Amino acid sequence: MVKAGITGGIGSGKTTVCRIFETLGVPVFYADNAAKAIMTTDPLLMNGIRDTFGSESYFDNGALNNKHIGNIVFNDIKELEKLNALVHPAVFRAFDAWVSKISPDSPYVLKEAALLFESGSYKMCDVNILVVAPEVQRLQWVMQRDGVSADAVRIRMDKQLTDEEKIKMADRIIYNDERHSLVAQVMELHEFFTGGR
Repeated sequence: MVKAGITGGIGSGKTTVCRIFETLGVPVFYADNAAKAIMTTDPLLMNGIRDTFGSESYFDNGALNNKHIGNIVFNDIKELEKLNALVHPAVFRAFDAWVSKISPDSPYVLKEAALLFESGSYKMCDVNILVVAPEVQRLQWVMQRDGVSADAVRIRMDKQLTDEEKIKMADRIIYNDERHSLVAQVMELHEFFTGGR
């Protein structure tokens, strides 16, 4: 079974691309959703977060104290790196556990992750796909989706590698613009992974 990573900058349309793959029956692991879930279900990760950021990182009912964590990590890059160093290995474990439950009949699976290259998890995939879209399109889409300003979107973009940097590490590119059909590009990759079966 081929493990394919898929990523793209904020607003690039990678989730839309994954939904197209899902309509073809391809299993998709959403790393960011998994990260949120395991922060309250993975005992090893939870202990690491408590040890690093204090017992107040969790409420008595086991829920994550997002405000407490956010106040620490979003104002200090070193603290954010500490959190990522705890979360990323836990997501790797969750992905491996998820893959082990997928039918061996599946020729390939996708791991969707916003920080696929930044976290180093692309090294654990056999093939890595990058979704790219024009910056103007990405800005407009995220502004509409999240109700935020262009400056707020740019701040989030600046925390990710540029498309130019990611292209150097990607094996395949999907262009989400007005000139290329997303469905056609997904179908081409699907044929590649399944050998036409």
